[in-house]
Amino acid sequence: MPAASATYPSRKVEPGSDLVIKRHVPLSRRVPMTVSRICWYLLCSLLGATMLVPLLWMVSIALKPDSNILQLPPQLLPSSFQWSNFVSGPREIHFPQLLANTVTITVLSVFGSVASSMLVGYAIARIQFPGRNFWFYLFTFSIFVPGIVTLIPIQRMFFAMGLIDTWFPLILPSFFGNPVFIFLARQYFTAIPRSIDESAMIDGAGHWKIFTRLMVPLTKPLWITMIIMAFQGSWNDFLNPLVYLNSETKYTLSLGMANFMGGLSEATPQFNYYMASNLLYMLPPLVLFFFAQRYFMMGLGTLGVSQK
Repeated sequence: MPAASATYPSRKVEPGSDLVIKRHVPLSRRVPMTVSRICWYLLCSLLGATMLVPLLWMVSIALKPDSNILQLPPQLLPSSFQWSNFVSGPREIHFPQLLANTVTITVLSVFGSVASSMLVGYAIARIQFPGRNFWFYLFTFSIFVPGIVTLIPIQRMFFAMGLIDTWFPLILPSFFGNPVFIFLARQYFTAIPRSIDESAMIDGAGHWKIFTRLMVPLTKPLWITMIIMAFQGSWNDFLNPLVYLNSETKYTLSLGMANFMGGLSEATPQFNYYMASNLLYMLPPLVLFFFAQRYFMMGLGTLGVSQK
């Protein structure tokens, strides 16, 4: 007797019977278009177009010559496209040097913030030690403390250490963990079944090997989400470089561009050069988020979902 099909069980069908075997029909993902749905799409499109207007105006100014920037009435399309603004602007702002400074500070800050927060979150979630709940609540409470409250004490501490006008005040604090990241890491590690740890410990693995060989690959969406958030925070930081840096050769992009626009000097602003450089300044965070947005949504979407 032939084996029964894996899709349909073997059944004896009498001649002339009305038995009909229905084939599997995949469910359609097409959503019916209703009036309310169409109105919702139109509203979202209108809001999206409204948010794109400032970006389009920035591109327009970046491509205009000086004579058309303050023209009345304003024109969205420039009379002549000045593509040379994307070369002259960064050269006037000293963009390459500022970019190198910003990349160095950002990479070190992101590494320190993510690595330290992952280690602390793993320790609180997976290692039994006295007072771990106290430390977790302390880190959680520190989230609600405004950063401006601790700015002066930390600045005085670095001043006493002789680290003013160096990059250390912009990098060192990240290696002591980020309260938000510690909270996210602890919640994510708690959701991973403990049977994974127990199986690894039976094979002789310690906590360091469990963390590096098992937990880091399993929490890929988590630390990619942390990287995106830490990168955005360090890349766009303006207050801390303003407080700690005095030499223009050590400025970050945010501080250098503010200085170019007259915020820190009496220089005459050149809006077309500024907008052209600002578009280049925006590219790295946008590219990072574009390529990692899937993990970013996954990391936030699966946060706190138990996998036991």
